[in-house]
Order: sequence, then structure tokens, then C-alpha cells
Amino acid sequence: MSVISEENVRGGSLFKDISADNEDVEPTEIESMCMNCHQNGTTRLLLTKIPFFKEIIISSFSCPNCAWSNTEIQSAGRIQEQGVCYTLKVRSKEDLNREVVKADSATTSIPELDFEIPAFTQKGSLSTIEGLLDRAAAGLEQDQPVRRAVEPEVADKIEEFIQKLKKLKEMENEFTLVISDPSGNSFVENPMAPQKDEALTVSWFKRTAQQDAQLGLRADDDLDEEPAGNSLDSMRNEVLMFNTNCPECNAPASTNMKLVQIPHFKEVIIMATNCDHCGHRTNEVKSGGATEEKGTRITLHITDPSDMTRDVLKSETCSIIIPELEFELGMAALGGKFTTLEGLLRDIKDLTVSKNPFVSGDSRVENRMEKLNEFGEKIDKVITGEMDTHFILDDPAGNSYLQNVYAPDPDPEMTVEKYIRTDEQNDELGLKEMKTEGYQEEN
Repeated sequence: MSVISEENVRGGSLFKDISADNEDVEPTEIESMCMNCHQNGTTRLLLTKIPFFKEIIISSFSCPNCAWSNTEIQSAGRIQEQGVCYTLKVRSKEDLNREVVKADSATTSIPELDFEIPAFTQKGSLSTIEGLLDRAAAGLEQDQPVRRAVEPEVADKIEEFIQKLKKLKEMENEFTLVISDPSGNSFVENPMAPQKDEALTVSWFKRTAQQDAQLGLRADDDLDEEPAGNSLDSMRNEVLMFNTNCPECNAPASTNMKLVQIPHFKEVIIMATNCDHCGHRTNEVKSGGATEEKGTRITLHITDPSDMTRDVLKSETCSIIIPELEFELGMAALGGKFTTLEGLLRDIKDLTVSKNPFVSGDSRVENRMEKLNEFGEKIDKVITGEMDTHFILDDPAGNSYLQNVYAPDPDPEMTVEKYIRTDEQNDELGLKEMKTEGYQEEN
């Protein structure tokens, strides 16, 4: 059994790429008890990475006494800052072929059948929509022989439900598939990328205290009280630092956080992470103020390469639209950012092309790769000023900003529009259920 010390952790990433040329990538062998015959067997652990996805732990157990064996894959990637919910309208047999990354913390449901697979009842998997349906039906069929002998009426009802599940694959009627994952590590393929998929809705949500406890992010008896001394005044005068893991190589890193006042705008929180091991740097911006009374839509007509130097503050609630490219990026997809217009466009290219988990390996499809590469070339043309486009920031919370280089005069190439939010936008921002006056009164 190998011992991993703190020096080994800080000296490099534990999760290595699998390569025939790398002799250092070897599994760790641990002597452990066989749960079948209770004799000693061998467990092998391998820490590795799936390209464009996340880190995993592959474990394999074998017993030389009874020949029993078992294999398992566990996620070792970082838990995202927000949970994610995918809602897919399955309308054709082609939709059944969409690839799905389902984490073990994800809850899968089909509202039309009033069917739900609770979190942590299945291991994480990489499958398709059809594969999820087959796996659910197989799970229900597993104990049917025992049910028929003990409770035949219950077995008949479950058999009827299994047939309904299998009938969904015939696509006689549309149905809805909902995957809600508080860890944020699940994914449903968009075959139309980088264009918006009208059948797929992606939303992000803040985890509850119970979900944090299930993910091991807090103790069950953890108090929600704010520690003394964490006032806004003290935060304005110092840079807070806390330990975290690098999102790129998973090595230990530090994140700095500072409350900053942007002139002619508002107060924001800037968070920056710097990894000394792989050199990865990232920054994120969160609004430090309240939600505005009206939403903000900023439209910039890009006419010159100098527009790429404009400062941009994109909040988590802001969506990005480029009409000429038929491109729309929903809120929270890139998180909050304070960068330049060029930096934001390059982040969009990285998200849709370079870091797309379905453009490499066994999941790649040639015509889709050509489509995504063509989109990346168009983004490059926008950055170099070779393509005339409009860049739109639509923030229902009103917390985004695009620099006016003509200030204090109006910018002839930029329009800022204030609008009244729809009920759906208020619901997404959590404003419909928010009660700020008389909340202590009983209804």
C-alpha cells in the first residue's frame, strides 16, 4: 500500500493522463477483505483523467480464493459552484441518441410517467437517453421474480410500468427528461452546438444546505451563522484568501477575493485563482449589489478591431447573443467575468469548441467537428475585425457593464436599453418568491 504525503500532493497532480509512454502511471495495490468469502484479496486503484471531462478513480477488486471480482468508477472532479438542471423535450428517435453524462448525485425524472430515480441510487455513467431508459427498466426488472412469488399484484403493476418505459423508445408520444444535479457535473449533449437547442433548457441553481451536506461540503450540524468580523467594511480593506483546488490539474491552489468599487457602476466581488503547479489562472466576478429594478440589454456594433479592448463586466445572470452567428449563450454558462471583449470572445470559443466534451475521442462526429471549427473561425474573424457583427449582453438583473470609450458622451455604436423583466425571468432570479417586507407576519 502506497502512502501519499502532502509533499507528493503539492509536487504535482495525482491524476495523470493514461499513456503507454508514461511508466509512472501504475495502479496502487491495497490488500483488502473480500466481501464474498471474507478472505484477503487485492484492490487496485488508478487515478486518471478523462479528456475534456474530469478526474476519475478506477478501482478493481479480485479475490484469488473465491475468484470474485468487482470494478467501479468514481468521480474525483471538483464540485461546481452551482447545481445544474437539464430539461429535454424528447421529440424524435434522434433525441434518444443524445449522449448524457450522469453523475451519481443527479436525480433523473420523467414527469409524464411520474417517474424519478433519486440521487445516489445509481453509479455515475456516460450513456445516451435510450441507455438511461434501458438502465431504469433493467433496474425495475431485477427483483421481479421475487415480487411475483411474494406480491404478485405489485409485480403486475411494476411490469405494466416497465412496458410504459420501454414504449417511450418507440416515440409514439413526446416526453420530458429532467436531470437535476446539485454537484453541477452532469451534462446533456447539444447536437446543434454552438447554436441554441430549442428542445434543451439548461438552468443553474444554488444548492440548499441539505444538498451541501449530501455532497459532503458541510457537516450535518453545521451552523449557518456568519462568523464575527466578516463585515463589509473589513472586506473592503483587505484581500481574503482561501485554499482550493486548481480546476485544471486539481493540484492545491489559493483563491484571492476582494470587494471592489467600479467607477460609474457599482460594487463587485472579484475572485482570482492562480495555480503554481500548472500556471492556470482564472478570475470570476460576482455582483456585490442588489438586483436592479429593470433588466439591461447592451448592444454593441463591432466595427473596428479597437472594440476588442473595451472592458466588459459579465455577471452570472447575463446571457450573450451574436445574431450574425446565430449564437446564444445562456446565463451562468461562463460565470461572472471582468475582462475585455476579446477575452470574452476567446472564452466563448474555448467553451464551445476547445473544451466541448463531445468533440474528441469516441464521442466525436466529423460533421459536428467541422461545424464547430467553422464557428471558431468566425469568432476569430470577429476578433480581427474582418466580420461585421453585433454583440448583445442581456442581463435581467441589470448587473452587467460594457465600457463606453466615448464617455461622458454617448457611444454611437452602443445602445443601452432598460426593460421590465418577464415573470419567467423573475422566477429564474428567485424574485417571485422573495418577500422583503412583512416577512415576519404569519399568513
